[in-house]
Amino acid sequence: IVQLHLAPEIGRVPLVRLTPQNVEAMLSALLAKGMSPRTAAHCRAVLRNALHAAERWGFVGRNVAGLAEPPRVPQREVRPISTAEARALLIAVKGDRLEALFTVALAVGLRQSEALGLKWSDIDLDSATLSVQRGLQRVDGLYVFMEPKTQRSRRTLTLPRPVVVALRELRSRQAAERLLVGTAWQGEKWGHLVFANEAGEPLSGFHASRRFHALLRLAGLPPMRYHDLRHSAA
Repeated sequence: IVQLHLAPEIGRVPLVRLTPQNVEAMLSALLAKGMSPRTAAHCRAVLRNALHAAERWGFVGRNVAGLAEPPRVPQREVRPISTAEARALLIAVKGDRLEALFTVALAVGLRQSEALGLKWSDIDLDSATLSVQRGLQRVDGLYVFMEPKTQRSRRTLTLPRPVVVALRELRSRQAAERLLVGTAWQGEKWGHLVFANEAGEPLSGFHASRRFHALLRLAGLPPMRYHDLRHSAA
Protein backbone atom coordinates (compact mmCIF):
# COMPACT_ATOMS: atom_id res chain seq x y z
CA ILE A 1 0.00 0.00 0.00
CA VAL A 2 2.81 2.42 0.83
CA GLN A 3 4.83 1.63 -2.29
CA LEU A 4 1.97 1.43 -4.78
CA HIS A 5 -0.43 4.06 -3.49
CA LEU A 6 0.68 6.33 -0.64
CA ALA A 7 4.17 7.25 -1.83
CA PRO A 8 3.16 8.04 -5.46
CA GLU A 9 0.27 10.25 -4.31
CA ILE A 10 1.61 12.12 -1.26
CA GLY A 11 5.22 10.98 -0.90
CA ARG A 12 6.60 14.38 -1.88
CA VAL A 13 4.53 16.32 0.68
CA PRO A 14 6.67 17.18 3.75
CA LEU A 15 5.32 15.46 6.83
CA VAL A 16 4.66 18.68 8.77
CA ARG A 17 2.74 20.14 5.80
CA LEU A 18 0.45 17.17 5.28
CA THR A 19 -3.21 18.15 5.80
CA PRO A 20 -6.54 16.31 5.96
CA GLN A 21 -7.28 17.88 2.58
CA ASN A 22 -4.18 16.21 1.12
CA VAL A 23 -5.37 12.85 2.43
CA GLU A 24 -8.90 13.31 1.10
CA ALA A 25 -7.53 14.41 -2.29
CA MET A 26 -5.37 11.28 -2.35
CA LEU A 27 -8.35 9.04 -1.59
CA SER A 28 -10.41 10.74 -4.28
CA ALA A 29 -7.61 10.22 -6.79
CA LEU A 30 -7.32 6.54 -5.90
CA LEU A 31 -11.08 6.05 -6.24
CA ALA A 32 -11.03 7.88 -9.59
CA LYS A 33 -8.42 5.35 -10.80
CA GLY A 34 -10.85 2.53 -10.11
CA MET A 35 -9.78 1.49 -6.61
CA SER A 36 -12.56 -0.03 -4.52
CA PRO A 37 -13.77 1.97 -1.49
CA ARG A 38 -12.68 -0.86 0.79
CA THR A 39 -9.09 -0.80 -0.52
CA ALA A 40 -9.04 2.99 -0.29
CA ALA A 41 -10.13 2.66 3.35
CA HIS A 42 -7.20 0.27 3.90
CA CYS A 43 -4.86 2.90 2.45
CA ARG A 44 -6.20 5.49 4.88
CA ALA A 45 -5.80 3.00 7.76
CA VAL A 46 -2.15 2.32 6.90
CA LEU A 47 -1.44 6.05 6.73
CA ARG A 48 -3.32 6.67 9.98
CA ASN A 49 -1.24 4.02 11.77
CA ALA A 50 2.01 5.52 10.46
CA LEU A 51 1.00 9.04 11.49
CA HIS A 52 -0.03 7.75 14.90
CA ALA A 53 3.59 6.69 15.42
CA ALA A 54 4.79 10.08 14.10
CA GLU A 55 2.48 11.85 16.54
CA ARG A 56 3.71 9.70 19.42
CA TRP A 57 7.32 10.48 18.52
CA GLY A 58 6.61 14.21 18.33
CA PHE A 59 7.14 14.59 14.57
CA VAL A 60 3.60 15.94 14.01
CA GLY A 61 1.07 17.62 16.24
CA ARG A 62 -1.99 15.77 14.94
CA ASN A 63 -2.95 12.74 12.90
CA VAL A 64 -4.37 14.23 9.70
CA ALA A 65 -5.37 10.81 8.32
CA GLY A 66 -7.65 10.35 11.29
CA LEU A 67 -9.19 13.76 10.63
CA ALA A 68 -9.74 13.07 6.92
CA GLU A 69 -13.17 11.89 5.82
CA PRO A 70 -12.94 8.14 5.14
CA PRO A 71 -14.31 6.67 1.90
CA ARG A 72 -17.78 5.27 2.26
CA VAL A 73 -17.54 1.49 2.18
CA PRO A 74 -20.84 -0.20 1.30
CA GLN A 75 -21.78 -2.87 3.81
CA ARG A 76 -21.57 -6.37 2.39
CA GLU A 77 -24.79 -8.27 2.97
CA VAL A 78 -24.18 -11.36 5.05
CA ARG A 79 -26.24 -14.33 3.95
CA PRO A 80 -25.81 -17.30 6.27
CA ILE A 81 -26.90 -20.55 4.66
CA SER A 82 -30.00 -22.33 5.91
CA THR A 83 -30.03 -25.69 7.67
CA ALA A 84 -31.23 -27.37 4.47
CA GLU A 85 -28.44 -25.72 2.47
CA ALA A 86 -25.91 -26.76 5.09
CA ARG A 87 -27.04 -30.37 4.75
CA ALA A 88 -26.78 -30.12 0.96
CA LEU A 89 -23.27 -28.72 1.26
CA LEU A 90 -22.16 -31.51 3.61
CA ILE A 91 -23.51 -34.08 1.15
CA ALA A 92 -21.65 -32.37 -1.72
CA VAL A 93 -18.30 -32.38 0.13
CA LYS A 94 -18.65 -36.00 1.29
CA GLY A 95 -15.62 -37.96 0.10
CA ASP A 96 -13.81 -34.86 -1.17
CA ARG A 97 -10.20 -34.46 -0.08
CA LEU A 98 -11.13 -31.18 1.65
CA GLU A 99 -14.31 -32.53 3.24
CA ALA A 100 -12.95 -32.10 6.77
CA LEU A 101 -11.87 -28.50 6.11
CA PHE A 102 -15.33 -27.40 5.01
CA THR A 103 -17.02 -29.45 7.75
CA VAL A 104 -14.89 -27.77 10.43
CA ALA A 105 -15.53 -24.31 8.94
CA LEU A 106 -19.28 -24.85 8.86
CA ALA A 107 -19.54 -26.50 12.29
CA VAL A 108 -17.27 -24.33 14.46
CA GLY A 109 -16.73 -21.18 12.36
CA LEU A 110 -12.95 -21.04 12.08
CA ARG A 111 -11.41 -18.33 9.94
CA GLN A 112 -9.72 -19.81 6.88
CA SER A 113 -6.26 -18.82 8.16
CA GLU A 114 -7.01 -20.46 11.53
CA ALA A 115 -8.12 -23.69 9.89
CA LEU A 116 -5.11 -23.82 7.57
CA GLY A 117 -2.78 -23.18 10.54
CA LEU A 118 -4.11 -26.10 12.59
CA LYS A 119 -1.68 -28.84 13.58
CA TRP A 120 -2.68 -32.30 14.74
CA SER A 121 -1.25 -31.42 18.16
CA ASP A 122 -4.03 -28.81 18.44
CA ILE A 123 -6.75 -31.46 18.15
CA ASP A 124 -7.83 -34.10 20.67
CA LEU A 125 -10.22 -36.41 18.88
CA ASP A 126 -10.85 -38.54 21.97
CA SER A 127 -12.14 -35.55 23.95
CA ALA A 128 -13.54 -33.90 20.78
CA THR A 129 -11.78 -30.56 21.25
CA LEU A 130 -9.87 -28.22 18.98
CA SER A 131 -7.49 -25.48 20.14
CA VAL A 132 -6.87 -22.41 17.97
CA GLN A 133 -3.26 -21.32 18.48
CA ARG A 134 -2.22 -19.62 15.23
CA GLY A 135 -3.12 -18.71 11.69
CA LEU A 136 -1.35 -19.50 8.44
CA GLN A 137 -0.98 -16.82 5.79
CA ARG A 138 0.99 -16.34 2.61
CA VAL A 139 3.27 -13.29 2.77
CA ASP A 140 5.42 -12.34 -0.23
CA GLY A 141 4.94 -15.82 -1.65
CA LEU A 142 5.98 -17.60 1.56
CA TYR A 143 3.78 -19.36 4.11
CA VAL A 144 4.17 -18.01 7.65
CA PHE A 145 2.45 -18.75 10.94
CA MET A 146 0.81 -15.70 12.49
CA GLU A 147 -0.46 -14.89 15.96
CA PRO A 148 -4.26 -15.13 16.33
CA LYS A 149 -6.15 -12.06 15.17
CA THR A 150 -7.16 -11.08 18.72
CA GLN A 151 -6.57 -12.43 22.22
CA ARG A 152 -10.06 -13.92 22.18
CA SER A 153 -9.18 -15.72 18.95
CA ARG A 154 -6.94 -18.07 20.94
CA ARG A 155 -9.62 -20.48 22.10
CA THR A 156 -10.61 -24.12 22.61
CA LEU A 157 -13.73 -25.41 20.87
CA THR A 158 -15.85 -28.51 21.32
CA LEU A 159 -16.25 -30.53 18.14
CA PRO A 160 -19.59 -32.04 17.09
CA ARG A 161 -19.52 -35.75 16.28
CA PRO A 162 -19.64 -35.32 12.45
CA VAL A 163 -16.50 -33.15 12.66
CA VAL A 164 -14.67 -35.79 14.70
CA VAL A 165 -15.64 -38.44 12.15
CA ALA A 166 -14.44 -36.26 9.25
CA LEU A 167 -11.13 -35.54 10.99
CA ARG A 168 -10.52 -39.22 11.75
CA GLU A 169 -11.08 -40.03 8.08
CA LEU A 170 -8.73 -37.21 7.09
CA ARG A 171 -6.01 -38.52 9.40
CA SER A 172 -6.28 -41.96 7.83
CA ARG A 173 -6.13 -40.43 4.35
CA GLN A 174 -3.04 -38.42 5.30
CA ALA A 175 -1.31 -41.53 6.62
CA ALA A 176 -1.90 -43.26 3.27
CA GLU A 177 -0.63 -40.22 1.37
CA ARG A 178 2.47 -40.11 3.51
CA LEU A 179 3.28 -43.74 2.67
CA LEU A 180 2.73 -43.02 -1.01
CA VAL A 181 4.95 -39.93 -1.04
CA GLY A 182 7.73 -41.51 1.01
CA THR A 183 10.84 -39.39 1.57
CA ALA A 184 9.26 -36.42 -0.22
CA TRP A 185 6.86 -35.96 2.70
CA GLN A 186 7.24 -32.48 4.24
CA GLY A 187 4.86 -32.83 7.17
CA GLU A 188 7.52 -32.71 9.89
CA LYS A 189 8.88 -29.44 8.52
CA TRP A 190 5.50 -27.76 9.02
CA GLY A 191 4.62 -29.39 12.35
CA HIS A 192 2.12 -31.88 10.90
CA LEU A 193 -0.61 -29.62 9.55
CA VAL A 194 -4.16 -30.91 9.67
CA PHE A 195 -5.08 -29.44 6.30
CA ALA A 196 -2.15 -29.86 3.93
CA ASN A 197 -1.46 -30.88 0.36
CA GLU A 198 -0.48 -34.43 -0.62
CA ALA A 199 3.14 -33.78 0.40
CA GLY A 200 2.26 -32.46 3.86
CA GLU A 201 2.93 -28.85 2.86
CA PRO A 202 0.65 -25.87 3.59
CA LEU A 203 -2.60 -25.75 1.69
CA SER A 204 -3.23 -22.64 -0.40
CA GLY A 205 -6.20 -20.56 0.71
CA PHE A 206 -6.85 -19.81 -2.97
CA HIS A 207 -7.02 -23.54 -3.73
CA ALA A 208 -9.38 -24.14 -0.80
CA SER A 209 -11.71 -21.32 -1.87
CA ARG A 210 -11.69 -22.45 -5.51
CA ARG A 211 -12.60 -25.99 -4.49
CA PHE A 212 -15.31 -24.64 -2.20
CA HIS A 213 -16.92 -22.71 -5.05
CA ALA A 214 -16.79 -25.78 -7.30
CA LEU A 215 -18.56 -27.86 -4.65
CA LEU A 216 -21.21 -25.17 -4.24
CA ARG A 217 -22.00 -25.43 -7.93
CA LEU A 218 -22.10 -29.22 -7.64
CA ALA A 219 -24.62 -28.95 -4.80
CA GLY A 220 -26.73 -26.42 -6.71
CA LEU A 221 -26.22 -23.85 -3.97
CA PRO A 222 -26.00 -20.08 -4.53
CA PRO A 223 -22.55 -18.48 -4.70
CA MET A 224 -21.01 -17.42 -1.40
CA ARG A 225 -17.64 -16.57 0.06
CA TYR A 226 -15.66 -19.08 2.08
CA HIS A 227 -15.89 -16.65 5.01
CA ASP A 228 -19.70 -16.95 4.89
CA LEU A 229 -19.27 -20.40 6.45
CA ARG A 230 -18.10 -18.59 9.60
CA HIS A 231 -21.28 -16.50 9.66
CA SER A 232 -23.35 -19.60 9.01
CA ALA A 233 -21.71 -21.36 11.96
CA ALA A 234 -22.55 -18.39 14.19
